[in-house]
Amino acid sequence: MSVNNELLRVENISKQFPGTLALDNISLNVKAGEVHILFGENGAGKSTLIQTISGVHRPTKGKIFIDGVETVITSVHHARELGISAVFQEFSISSNLTVEENIFLGSEITKGIFLNKQKLREEAKKTLEQLGFDLEVDQSMSYLSRAKLQEVEIAKAFRTKPKIMILDEPTASLTEKETTKLFELIAKLKSENIGIIYITHRMKEIQRIGDRITVLRDGKFIDTIPVEGSNENKLVGLMTGRVVDQIFPKIKNNKGDVRLKIDNISDGTLLENISMEFCAGEVVGIAGLVGSGKSEIGRACFGIHDINAGKIEFLGEKVFDSEQNINNLSPSCMLSKGFYYIPSDRAKEGLVLQRNVKENTSLPSLKLPNFGNKLFLRRKNEKEVVTDILKGLDLSPFNIEKNVEHFSGGNQQKVLISKALTQDVKLFVFDEPTVGVDVGARILIYQFIRDICERGSMVILISSDLPEILHLAHRSYVMHRGKLMAELSAEETTEEAVLSYFFEKEEKGKSINYEYRNTKQ
Repeated sequence: MSVNNELLRVENISKQFPGTLALDNISLNVKAGEVHILFGENGAGKSTLIQTISGVHRPTKGKIFIDGVETVITSVHHARELGISAVFQEFSISSNLTVEENIFLGSEITKGIFLNKQKLREEAKKTLEQLGFDLEVDQSMSYLSRAKLQEVEIAKAFRTKPKIMILDEPTASLTEKETTKLFELIAKLKSENIGIIYITHRMKEIQRIGDRITVLRDGKFIDTIPVEGSNENKLVGLMTGRVVDQIFPKIKNNKGDVRLKIDNISDGTLLENISMEFCAGEVVGIAGLVGSGKSEIGRACFGIHDINAGKIEFLGEKVFDSEQNINNLSPSCMLSKGFYYIPSDRAKEGLVLQRNVKENTSLPSLKLPNFGNKLFLRRKNEKEVVTDILKGLDLSPFNIEKNVEHFSGGNQQKVLISKALTQDVKLFVFDEPTVGVDVGARILIYQFIRDICERGSMVILISSDLPEILHLAHRSYVMHRGKLMAELSAEETTEEAVLSYFFEKEEKGKSINYEYRNTKQ
């Protein structure tokens, strides 16, 4: 091991893409047994830096040292041979293979010229058991939730013991139980002198597991500071130049007519007799842990989650009534009525990543007169409308002809929101709108929520980020295990009150180690 237990050092790393200097003379080091946090807005260079370290990109200039030895990393496979494993935000899995096959994808265990399926299965089971992940090794990936897909990605990285582990927003799709297990695993890795590079926007995670923090801004190194003694104001100031109080806008409550009413809806598996009411001119939060049923409510009302009992009225019209056999729930139907659902998984459900910004924005509205008719698309109108919308959302870099996959997570979220602005929307559902989104994009999304609410639209904010619920919602519903636990006014919506409903009564009073999405920055 090198001097001062330094496992990795990058010196004056730069990465130039066509038209973009993504990294500009970045230097940092990672020591054995530490969690080194990378912190910065989307587009700050965090992802490019870890992709360079893990062999996805070759640096334009600069040096990388591993155990004190200058090393040229030629590929992801080479990086793994050097002891560097990465779990990226965008999954690299094959949906038509099983869990065990994905865990060893590219590093298959063979016996002669044949695949050693028995050994592969044994090693896959061993890896999952060590991680504490509840996965069947022979299960097809196509049937797994995003949280389970995340577990498989983590298992792939842990299948061999690395020197350096890179984790990019690893808890974004994990439940509190799964997150706790991951943090226990990270503590174990630290005790074994493994160095960890960890990207997160969550202050609670930084304080809980971090040792040092390196802040990046616009591809440049800003500072490296110890976690101990750091606070939100200092980190946000380093990252953006803003203060915390500027993050959440004040939203006027102009409560109007009832836009959406749900009465005793159930789905036969999770949701049980849920009743809620939503009015124009207000933001209503639906809070709960991952798997509580909060997302299923928004999805059911939009027609992408099946329910078998209850009633739903939108704008005074019955769109679902199990007793009268009425079921007009479908995305196309609800969109035409002015209901817009913004999903939590923008890559899987919200965007066509391989198409450009313009096409993604106009996709839900191609039948509208402003965009075209049954035969032809009015391309000039399309370009003008999309340009105005994305300028208002501050897309950066501003290029509506660029494929969405080449934008940062925060800018992809702006494109996802832009799709709603091509139509006359009466009710917006934001499902985890700021997962993987930096402070700058977060501020813009919150301002957008304020503006549409104050113009008279109804906003449903589904979030496991408590500060979002506490600062933005005029009323809040709290979900737990498919049941509605409480309705709280703005005055009643405190952190303690909401958390008290996150658990069963018999669980209260016990020592529960729980991490919710705390992103107050």
